[in-house]
Amino acid sequence: MIAPFGFSAPARILFGRGQAEAAPALIKTLGTSVLLVHGASPRHGAPLTAALRDLGCIVTCLSCASEPDLAMLETAIAAAGQPDVVVAIGGGAVLDMGKALAALIPAPGPVMRYLEVVGEGRRLEVAPLPFVAMATTSGTGAEVTKNAVIGVPEAGRKVSLRDNRMLADLAITDPALTDGCPKSVTLASGLDAVTQVIEPYISSKSNPMTDALCRTAIPMGLSALRQLMQGEDRTARDQMSYVSLCGGLALANSGLGAVHGLAGVIGGQCGAAHGAVCGVLLPHVLRTNEQADPDNGRIKEVRGWIAAAFDVAPDQALDALAAFSAQNGLLKLSQMGLATADHQTVAEAAGASSSMRGNPVPLSVVQLINVLVQAG
Repeated sequence: MIAPFGFSAPARILFGRGQAEAAPALIKTLGTSVLLVHGASPRHGAPLTAALRDLGCIVTCLSCASEPDLAMLETAIAAAGQPDVVVAIGGGAVLDMGKALAALIPAPGPVMRYLEVVGEGRRLEVAPLPFVAMATTSGTGAEVTKNAVIGVPEAGRKVSLRDNRMLADLAITDPALTDGCPKSVTLASGLDAVTQVIEPYISSKSNPMTDALCRTAIPMGLSALRQLMQGEDRTARDQMSYVSLCGGLALANSGLGAVHGLAGVIGGQCGAAHGAVCGVLLPHVLRTNEQADPDNGRIKEVRGWIAAAFDVAPDQALDALAAFSAQNGLLKLSQMGLATADHQTVAEAAGASSSMRGNPVPLSVVQLINVLVQAG
């Protein structure tokens, strides 16, 4: 018997090389006054802006040079005016900023009214503006998720703005936009993508549709990431983009787990990049979950896929994953700025996070501290 479940996704998803070329005409169908959010570099934003203006659109550009925080978001809302449509082209931070702007530009009241954990966590009172998401990294899958992660430095946390209506009207995952991504970004975002197909697969909230996405994507992502650390590879870029897309769809429908529960707090505490934090935590969380639930068949499957990707025995798989990440430049938590003195506070806060609800087994504060010690 298959238990009842639901599945949410953007109104339209386009995947594949060349799909970004369709974006300008499709965006114009949603409105002619466009707020375009891009990263620190105009590499991808400038051509899209030019193409939209050629079609007669009025385009206002906004740069999001880092992971968005409350002050950045409030400043952007004040400067945004009243666009017809919001378009975000960039990595996960840019997509989260665009998603949040689409949700909050029409929303009455302060941002804190809608933020989870540190704010009131209210449901949006007004439907978001039309939103188009175009990913330029293979990591967060944020183009197909229904939340935006916002840093609140005053609270030392990264928290979500979340609503089912925040799903994009159009999500474009074109692997060509990720070609030539720097090795460090490829590693961190790739480990995030892999984490985001592993955690929903072992989640207590998994369902048959997310399982189908994750079973293919987990071994594919591990193999593609290993290939990309050896050098640029078009096929591997395509595969990582697909894995990232699957991860976004999976987490939006089956939740995550302790990796993301901890990562959200750590990122808010020391400002470390989200993907890098997830990557260094992943093998240690898997080991801790397996120790707490030794009969968990899904964790054993994941261990087997990792072993196959790194050509090692299953009992060496998690050490091999950690070693691979370190050899390719991933820092330990202490090198990212997390002090040992903060372990207790981080573990306690993580235990109360929404991501922890999907972890396959409850973990105590002591167990979470042990993960932080192992991740270093």
